[in-house]
Amino acid sequence: MKDALLGVDIGTTSTKAVLFDDQGQELAKAISAPYHNQSPQPGWVEQDPEEVWQAVLSVLRQIVEGSRDQFAIRAICMAAQSGSLLPADQSGEPVYPIVTWLDGRTEKLISDWKKSGLEQQVRSLSGWSLFSGLPLPTIAWLRLHNPEVFDKAKHYFSVNDFIAYRLTGEFVSNSSNAGGMQLVDIRTGTWSPELCELAGITPDMLSHLQPSGTMIGKIKPEIQALTGLNPETVLVNGGHDQVITALGLGINNPGSYLLACGTAWVFTGILSSPDLEKLPSTLDLNFHAYPQRWTLSQSLGGLGASLEWWLNRAWQSLDESTTRQERYASLNQEILQTSPNQELFFLPMTGGHADPATTRRGGFIGLDFNHTRADMARAIMESAGYELRWALDAIRDAGQPVKHLWMVGGAVQGLLWPGILSEITGISISIPDYGNWPALGAAILAGVGSGVYDSIDQALVNFTKPTRPVISDNRNENIYRTGFTQYQEIIQRNH
Repeated sequence: MKDALLGVDIGTTSTKAVLFDDQGQELAKAISAPYHNQSPQPGWVEQDPEEVWQAVLSVLRQIVEGSRDQFAIRAICMAAQSGSLLPADQSGEPVYPIVTWLDGRTEKLISDWKKSGLEQQVRSLSGWSLFSGLPLPTIAWLRLHNPEVFDKAKHYFSVNDFIAYRLTGEFVSNSSNAGGMQLVDIRTGTWSPELCELAGITPDMLSHLQPSGTMIGKIKPEIQALTGLNPETVLVNGGHDQVITALGLGINNPGSYLLACGTAWVFTGILSSPDLEKLPSTLDLNFHAYPQRWTLSQSLGGLGASLEWWLNRAWQSLDESTTRQERYASLNQEILQTSPNQELFFLPMTGGHADPATTRRGGFIGLDFNHTRADMARAIMESAGYELRWALDAIRDAGQPVKHLWMVGGAVQGLLWPGILSEITGISISIPDYGNWPALGAAILAGVGSGVYDSIDQALVNFTKPTRPVISDNRNENIYRTGFTQYQEIIQRNH
């Protein structure tokens, strides 16, 4: 049997696993049923850790059954959601549900901390601004409002190290998943005594940190029995799904950026040192899975949600049986008949370069009776481009290079929206023709940690996937340069 490498993508809604050979060719894939979000109180978002664990076991079984007698899984590595918290007892058994990064119970605590001036201290240590849902404030909230659970909790997991513990019996995490807990010193890569004290815990209540791409250990015999994995299969330390996606795409040096375009948009770039001094306060820093690299990232909020809203409102005349993809195709076809807007602008109803979490009043500015629904859809796309340029210009002003952008997610269903973004920002854009990047990046690390490859760079040569370049129309450069200035003035007047 040939050796194979398994990348497991533990997302916020489900778990996916993809099996690759050592040449980077996809051999098999599996996906779990969606998890159930629980909301025992308004604004709370929790998940059952056993349901997430069973999802992982499910995809492992599916992969083993589908590849039995053909491939031996040499190593497994995980790309996991970051920012969620699981309180556990001394033996690693959960004492409370997973409090996800979507949870809002700490909003008042965050507000109080900001008023007291804590945010700058927290950001200077962790690289992260204060956000509701991250483990640092969540642990502090449990200490104040649920002392029974706080007293029971002797160990705090992220989703990543919880699953690693279940698979191997080892309490081990990595820098990027740990960074999302907002408890790590961004400069030293170790748990911060100051941040732990703010939460009300000590560093020994957290998992040991090891570099991404190092071996954690063999899969436990009882898990082998449950899944069919062979006794020689090892687990290799992975990372936060966003940075693992960047790693798999080869975004490992300053100047290249990943733009993830879902309901919310997030971009991620690369730093060669964790220097916060010159960077905009809207940026968060984390550890990359690539050695001696850090990531800078910023959420632009619900820019994708704005176009989704307009699609659902203005393209309902299509037959009810029409799929979402077909409606998007119709929208794109109509926008192709339009020209860049020179007097019509859209103000996002949620998100933006400086305030990604805010839900606010937005809408169209400059409408007249000649504007069509396609003109208005184009204005929404253009507003996303203006917000992206505004954020990236601040990074340029801080002395960081901005050379190339890789786009993944819903906005790349056609080349229209990426083309508008390229014209507005002046950045070259590529769209990868592949859909399982977190799993692919994890498989690369699995190969490095198990000795198949000598380095990440060597592995990347085998795992390269096709890409499509976005061709922008330089004729629109002056229109969008003027439009960006007008957009900034409108935003500043209205907010």
